[in-house]
Amino acid sequence: MKYAFIRSNRQWPISILCELLGVSPSGYHADGQRNRDPSDPRSNSISNDALLANIRAIHAEVKEEYSWPRMHKELVLRGIRVGAERVRQTMQCHGIRAKHKRKWIATTNSNHSLPIAPNLIERNFTASAPDQIWTTDITYVATSEGWQYLIVFLDLFSRQIVGWSMQSHMKADMVTDGFRRINDHCTERVC
Repeated sequence: MKYAFIRSNRQWPISILCELLGVSPSGYHADGQRNRDPSDPRSNSISNDALLANIRAIHAEVKEEYSWPRMHKELVLRGIRVGAERVRQTMQCHGIRAKHKRKWIATTNSNHSLPIAPNLIERNFTASAPDQIWTTDITYVATSEGWQYLIVFLDLFSRQIVGWSMQSHMKADMVTDGFRRINDHCTERVC
């Protein structure tokens, strides 16, 4: 009877009507949910299976990029009324996670006026004896400590790594550290 009175006097704030009649707003809303027709579009009666199917479909559509907050927004935009916490729990329970894009790091700056070393081997990557031709490259590796830069020196005859260095920066001392390791390698082999 009290809830019916509140429903018929919706021009007033629900919280004030509930306070006047001595009922809680949550009790009023729960009664409204119990009495709602399941075919009513405002009904929150989406089943767990239907919710999971919608989440999986959207997850595939967006190439697994949405975490639960964006997934919740997408479901609401598509007319599926569901709470954010329910979406979070459903995704967590079924192991549905967003794939995070890795940050791209530019490692080469080609816009400079510095002299460029001549290409002495001209794409001839064969050597007839050890320590005639070394090649090198610098790359970066994601670690638990952050991005680390790795330089490797390779002997083209034996295809063995003769020197390397890994540092958190890409400066000249990283290259010299790699050369020192080549010298250590040569003294062990008696170059």
